[in-house]
Amino acid sequence: MIDTTKNIPRHVAIIMDGNGRWARKRNLPRTEGHRQGVKVVERIIEAAIENGVKVLTLYAFSTENWNRPRMEVKVLFELLHSFLKKKLDTLLEGGVQLHTIGEIEKFPARLKDLLRQTEQDTKKNSKLILNLALNYGSRAEILSAVRAVSRMVEQKKLDAAHIDEKTFANFLYTDGLPDPDLLIRTSGEMRISNFMLWQLSYAELYFCNTLWPDFSKDDFKEAIAEFQRRERRFGGVDAVKTSR
Repeated sequence: MIDTTKNIPRHVAIIMDGNGRWARKRNLPRTEGHRQGVKVVERIIEAAIENGVKVLTLYAFSTENWNRPRMEVKVLFELLHSFLKKKLDTLLEGGVQLHTIGEIEKFPARLKDLLRQTEQDTKKNSKLILNLALNYGSRAEILSAVRAVSRMVEQKKLDAAHIDEKTFANFLYTDGLPDPDLLIRTSGEMRISNFMLWQLSYAELYFCNTLWPDFSKDDFKEAIAEFQRRERRFGGVDAVKTSR
């Protein structure tokens, strides 16, 4: 049971895993698993808003996903395009602001244009920031930030001696956003798969066996309830316990 009066994670990140296995269990093509998975996204956006989460990041397409069969990648792009087309009004009415993190330049032009237009159309919304991680890989993100910092130092716009964690974070895709408090991964896998390696440094990790197409609002609430049961000390100690 969630206590809505305290300790709601401000930023929740989700690795949406298990679409393929969900389809295989039903003797369906993998693409049908992805179709069902897209339907879950809408209800989890609703659940995030209902439970007071301010930022929701979904790992939608990784840099490694290009290695999947061409038809599967094409379907993933079509599903994303269709979702944005059909749900823009819902996003606007719900106060959702869309952001993308990752290198979307490689995406088909019509999808890339729609993503940018949706970002523009929703930029004044403030109830929930929805981050879609697209063509995203954390190592690539960190390397990109290193290159950007190096250029600034070479151009004498940044003093290398004054670079700290906060300065470096300004060059990541998530500049301006709080780090995730809670990472959820569905399907029983217990790894973070090159996802937000810098940003997840102090996040609580929650793994569940539920396949993404079966993930419900109640599952989301259970993840938050588990988050509330944990003590976050960020390398310190509990003040109450040490005073005893």
